[in-house]
Amino acid sequence: MLAISSNFCKKSFFLISIFWSFSIYSDNFDFNIYNNHGVVGLINTPTARFYDEGVHGITVYDGTPDQKMTLSASPYDWMEASFYYTNVQDRPYCPFDEYDFCKQDLKDKGFNFKLRLKEEGVLPAIAIGLYDFAGTGLYSSEYIVASYGIDNIDIHFGLGWGQLNGSNNKINNPFGYFSDRFNTRSLDTGSGGNFDINKYFTSKTVSPFYGISYSLNNKILLKFERDTIDTDDPHPELVYEKRKSEHSFGFDYSINSNFVIGASYERGNYFSLKFVYKNNPKSSFKKYEYQKAEIVEEDNKYTRLIKNLEGNGIGVNKITETASSIGLNLTQFVHTDIKVIEEIISQASSDAGINKNIKKDIKVANLDAYSEIDNAFERNSKLIYERKKTRCFDYNSGVKFRPVIASRESFWKGALLLENDFEFVIKENLFFNSNLKYSLVDNFDNLTFRPVNTFPAQVRSDVKDYLRNIDEGILIGRAQFDYHVTPKPNHHLMLTAGILEDMFSGYGMEYLFFKQNSNYAFGVELFNVRKRDYDWGFGHLDYDNVTLTSNLYIRNYGLIPFDLKISAGEYLAGDVGGTLELSRTLDNGVRFGAFATITDVSKSDFGEGSFDKGIFFNIPIYGDLISYTWRPLTKDPGAKLIRNHNLHDLLVRFRPLD
Repeated sequence: MLAISSNFCKKSFFLISIFWSFSIYSDNFDFNIYNNHGVVGLINTPTARFYDEGVHGITVYDGTPDQKMTLSASPYDWMEASFYYTNVQDRPYCPFDEYDFCKQDLKDKGFNFKLRLKEEGVLPAIAIGLYDFAGTGLYSSEYIVASYGIDNIDIHFGLGWGQLNGSNNKINNPFGYFSDRFNTRSLDTGSGGNFDINKYFTSKTVSPFYGISYSLNNKILLKFERDTIDTDDPHPELVYEKRKSEHSFGFDYSINSNFVIGASYERGNYFSLKFVYKNNPKSSFKKYEYQKAEIVEEDNKYTRLIKNLEGNGIGVNKITETASSIGLNLTQFVHTDIKVIEEIISQASSDAGINKNIKKDIKVANLDAYSEIDNAFERNSKLIYERKKTRCFDYNSGVKFRPVIASRESFWKGALLLENDFEFVIKENLFFNSNLKYSLVDNFDNLTFRPVNTFPAQVRSDVKDYLRNIDEGILIGRAQFDYHVTPKPNHHLMLTAGILEDMFSGYGMEYLFFKQNSNYAFGVELFNVRKRDYDWGFGHLDYDNVTLTSNLYIRNYGLIPFDLKISAGEYLAGDVGGTLELSRTLDNGVRFGAFATITDVSKSDFGEGSFDKGIFFNIPIYGDLISYTWRPLTKDPGAKLIRNHNLHDLLVRFRPLD
């Protein structure tokens, strides 16, 4: 049976084409390819292989009975994490015929995770991992796998639990020798969002799996595996065809360094297709190349310096001088690394014929981000240059993609939006910025199914009511005033008022204690907000609230290989709790992360998912920041304002860290 949905494939190609816009260059095609489940592996089985640090990708799989889309990321070369969303064909969404949405195919989502235990050497590489470890458990499985490469052949052997435990030739669970609790496995599926630790690596028996991949050339990878997917799985929601074979085989074809297409014949039953997009922004972002300005003969050394700096995206506010040093008061938004700024300043000074020591004072939105200028230098220096106070504006227009994934109406929906971001500098520390949207094409009109849970107040779960009106002309996504000030060293303040985001307007403030050479920062956010009307105009609904949140930031602290953010306070819906956010920021500004929020809303009141959680990534491209956050569910508890920027993100880029 050929299980390929043409409509699904068209949508898949469209989605992947959006992510193609992020690509510049990626790692070469090798043994490492995402399998059908978005995990580096063969066909359905995983391997002990990992992508380089920074690689992210999307896998779209069309098989039987499931169609699956997986977002994967490698924050480190020893860790892989992914989130999947699947459509289970010919299985109803729910057992109640009276609701129209129950008649569609079942949808499910969950997370996968893999860790390297040992690198390959004389002995094979070893990895341990989990499928669907925080979802409903529909695909719940665990594994330990070893991989060993010989020239263009890669060999893999592992043990599978859960849904990877479907072989006709099983062995006793090795963990059962340590404790009897490992010999019994629960078959229950839940509402999702629970970490059922007692279930991991349990069952009386386990299934050995193995496989081999052969790189025919730098384009084609041939694959063969013992496929231990449990086709006798008792879950009624997921029914596979009875296997005709314990083996599957297929191939992957590398279109280029970013795109791979794969085809497989699984368990003697059916053909399947797979599309993979992958990119490594760590290698794709080229080192900034200094641009030398055009200099005329009449220019003095300070004019040359200003031209060279501003030609490389660094604005000069003031130049002061002592007998031994030059002081530069600078403003810049383009470069994400203080080292790049230092290299530009060094080259610009050399080209200008300035041989004195340079002291930098970098400002972002008139906030003191980074300074080497002390009071003694200020007292003893003379003013050479000061920029005239001028008002200026900046704008950026482009086409952006707005996806909606995991809606009950269909597998995914989306819109192409023409967006304009405008910023007007009223004075040095007072800004007006706006975002306008216009829908070029969208399929949001039939987003009609109401949310199941709206407790304790409906603040995010009514997002469909906004999206259905997205094609009603030019819409206001944001229109706000921001006032920034650093009243004393290390103490920063931002006052904000206006239309703050798509769904809320209001006013408020953020305070941040930010010490230049410290790993720590602390802040408070206080906002009075009102729910915007569904027409995206200036009107409001009958809901308002005051939110108060305290934030602790810890950057690459000690043995913790992550940036850590801990928040606590009251959220948009009036619930009280805390958020834990872990992220990894690469040298080029690329950031991967995950978060989880638990409030005083109980798991039962929250409903499916149990608590708010998700993953995100931020990718700077040509000075712009592409950000995306993926939540399995849109619920009201734990909801925060979606702010244009916060003080910590503005300043942390320019803080050196030993």
